[in-house]
Amino acid sequence: MPPPSDDHDRFPSARMLEYGRSQPFPFKWIGLGLLLFVLLVVASASTYVIQPGTRGIKVTLGKAQAGFLSEGVGFKAPFVTNIVRVNVRQQTQPATAACFSSDLQQVVLDLRVLYRVPDKSVVEIYKQYAGDPFDSLIAPRIQEALKEVTAMLTAEQVVKSRVSIKQKALAAARQKIGHILWVEDIVVRDIHLSAELERAIEAKMVAEQQAAQARFTQVQTQVEAETAVISARGEADAIKVRGEALRLSPVFLQLKLVERWNGKSPLVVPADKNSAGAGLLLPLGTASP
Repeated sequence: MPPPSDDHDRFPSARMLEYGRSQPFPFKWIGLGLLLFVLLVVASASTYVIQPGTRGIKVTLGKAQAGFLSEGVGFKAPFVTNIVRVNVRQQTQPATAACFSSDLQQVVLDLRVLYRVPDKSVVEIYKQYAGDPFDSLIAPRIQEALKEVTAMLTAEQVVKSRVSIKQKALAAARQKIGHILWVEDIVVRDIHLSAELERAIEAKMVAEQQAAQARFTQVQTQVEAETAVISARGEADAIKVRGEALRLSPVFLQLKLVERWNGKSPLVVPADKNSAGAGLLLPLGTASP
């Protein structure tokens, strides 16, 4: 292998350093790239998008704007204005209400609450209430309304009057909450009682059904007896009327016998010697030869 011809061949790094000194550093391109990046960040921070079913609240340096922002795209001051989004669609939340009945029995209601945030209340709720509006406004008042309703009923009535309890509690909760939030409906999914109370209610219902069956049987027997008496009385009256008619008009019996005659020679039964009537014709069959 031949030896290097000169110092540049012996020291490649020195040759590269000399080449770099001869070419200018691209400060202009780096600056342009940084400018474009800053412009993109500012443009992104200056716009916002409100999705369907939500409303926006514009908060600038800690101060909320009076009106809400509707769906769509808008502009805001970059870095100093924040957009808070509020869901205005109907929502469903689970809830539990532990109540006491009028007979001091604990009743636990498993609920589903349907509610929504009205547009006019979006900013007010953000300013005056912290956290989820359901937890801070709806759930406590629904529980209070249910306790007021169930306190007027026994545990058995609570089980039997689920629809009535829901309607009364819904009306009371709407009155307590006002128009800042709207409660669409309250669904009572289940009612939990203690095991002893459930057994007592079941035994009472069985006893009531047996008593109702006994009352029905008693009434049915009484009706049947009264029907038999009325039928016997009617039959006796009919016999009495027929006997009186025959006594007053013996010819009536002969007329009936003639109507029943089958065309054969009748048997003649002589009349009683003390009777003024004629003998009886008995067309009851064929006479013996």
